[in-house]
Amino acid sequence: MSYHDPARIPAGAPERRASPTLPSPILPSPTLPPPTTTSVPDPTRDLVARGLVMTYGRSGASAGPPALGGVDVTVRAGESVAVMGPSGSGKTTLLHVLAGILRPTGGQVLWRGRDVARMSDRDRTVLRRKDFGFVFQQGMLLPELPAIENVALPLMLGGVSRSEATARAATLFAPLGLSGLEKRRPGELSGGQAQRVAIARALVARPGVVFADEPTGALDQTTSAEVMQHLTQLAAHTGASLVVVTHDENVARWCHGVVRVRDGRLAGGSTTPLPSGVTR
Repeated sequence: MSYHDPARIPAGAPERRASPTLPSPILPSPTLPPPTTTSVPDPTRDLVARGLVMTYGRSGASAGPPALGGVDVTVRAGESVAVMGPSGSGKTTLLHVLAGILRPTGGQVLWRGRDVARMSDRDRTVLRRKDFGFVFQQGMLLPELPAIENVALPLMLGGVSRSEATARAATLFAPLGLSGLEKRRPGELSGGQAQRVAIARALVARPGVVFADEPTGALDQTTSAEVMQHLTQLAAHTGASLVVVTHDENVARWCHGVVRVRDGRLAGGSTTPLPSGVTR
């Protein structure tokens, strides 16, 4: 399936999400490889959810309606998907279950041949540190650490020495337009700068999937577009898949396709282009 839809391209966005031309100064390289996707499922690189059910509170007859009511989604390697829906629709719950933050009541989340839902708490913690990256609405940076150490933190928690971790983190500052800000603390950064630091932190360990929960919700439209351009292009450059929860159609247009959630289920009947393998 072709993902190119001119009607979905916002002002200032690249002509195609997989364009080989990369505007400066987003990345130092002048070329950007296309998404590493194929029509054939790849269990070693795809994120696959089957029959996801999530019910909060008591079980049985007294339980309320499920937050997720049997959701099937496959996100191919290198693809970017926006998850949209009204408040309370289950979109953030879906992201948290896919990312191993929440354990579903039923169903599977398969990553590299393992069911994330059945992993121990320790293994899921390691998974989130090594294979998954996260960008949140408020950045969630540690206020006492300079930007360079905030970015390097996932590597240091994984056992990488401080010198090596900060050296690897430093390579992401210029591509994100953050040169010279390495020693600034979060309180000394603008909202857009802080989110770009958060993007660097999410990608420093070269994760397979980046999850972004309303990453531009606290930003103005211009800064939002800049952050999404950095996020989508740097994720594509590293080969990471990207799952973005957003209520903003302008943000969703930066992704290959959109999955719409309503009342805990994927909404059918949408004409929005979806990446191959994403099921409604």
